[in-house]
Amino acid sequence: MPPSEEAALIEEAQRGRTGAFERLVRLYDREVLRFALNLTRSEEEARDIYQESFLRIFRALPGFRGECAFRTWVYRIVSSVCRDHLRRAAARPVGSAGEERLLEIRDGRPEHDPARALEGVEIQRRIEVAIGRLGERERLVFEMRHDRGMSAAAIAEILETSEETVRNCLYRAHRTLRAALDDLRTVARPLPRGSAGPARADTY
Repeated sequence: MPPSEEAALIEEAQRGRTGAFERLVRLYDREVLRFALNLTRSEEEARDIYQESFLRIFRALPGFRGECAFRTWVYRIVSSVCRDHLRRAAARPVGSAGEERLLEIRDGRPEHDPARALEGVEIQRRIEVAIGRLGERERLVFEMRHDRGMSAAAIAEILETSEETVRNCLYRAHRTLRAALDDLRTVARPLPRGSAGPARADTY
């Protein structure tokens, strides 16, 4: 959508026109939901983040003055919701729901090898557990960079910090993941098709 059209929608939504706000939601709903899903690895938790994020956006919209791009502003709110969620979930052990979801992955090729599929599931589980143990800021920055493909500059603007801080967060995240997954670095087999994580354990 052209910036001028988005700006017009924002103005209409700020005047209380529900249809305009619904159109704004449709511009960002899929990427926000996907971001939340990749961050939590849980459809239920991702939906909670999605709903809370757009509720906060709706409430805060009258105060948006265009000091930054609307997308940046949206992600600031989504990031705040995600950080609140990660704080609440920090003491919670990794549950079985994510593992059950991974175990539903099937390789439909004729040469399907159950042992190889299980190996891929175990690698994916290890990666998800390692990511889940990152600090909240490192995890958020890691997902923004590797899931959303955002630049350090864009992440810094969203989190209202410096690019150097973002790069330091990424460095710490990569160092932590390499240490946690060091024994998998020699594994060259790809993960099962459709998995949420990177194709190789040594991409970190």
